[in-house]
Amino acid sequence: MLLSTFGLAAALATGLIVPAFAQRDPAYQAARQNGLVGEQPDGYLGIVANATPELQAMVNNINIQRKRQYTQQAASGSTVEQMAFVTGCNLILRTAPGEKYRTPDGRWLTRGGDAPVRDPRCL
Repeated sequence: MLLSTFGLAAALATGLIVPAFAQRDPAYQAARQNGLVGEQPDGYLGIVANATPELQAMVNNINIQRKRQYTQQAASGSTVEQMAFVTGCNLILRTAPGEKYRTPDGRWLTRGGDAPVRDPRCL
């Protein structure tokens, strides 16, 4: 049952949630490219180090928008946490070389040319 729920959530996350995040503002793009923020397994954006008030406000705003999307999608049969997890798997997979992401054990890594380290439950 859990696997089928994650399968449903993966389809929803891939088709509906990720495009909403494709519209990135220049400040977000710069923070991402400079390694100040990165994707996390829980589906939320994280600050890698040295959080300025401006950076914290931007990350909080993005994460509020993400949670809103997860909550809307969860109404279709998954939990908010499942939607966030599956989206986190997909967002980490879509990081570009040079971008930061958090591994399941909590380390921040910089994406190289190979596949990122993801939770083994990621599809």
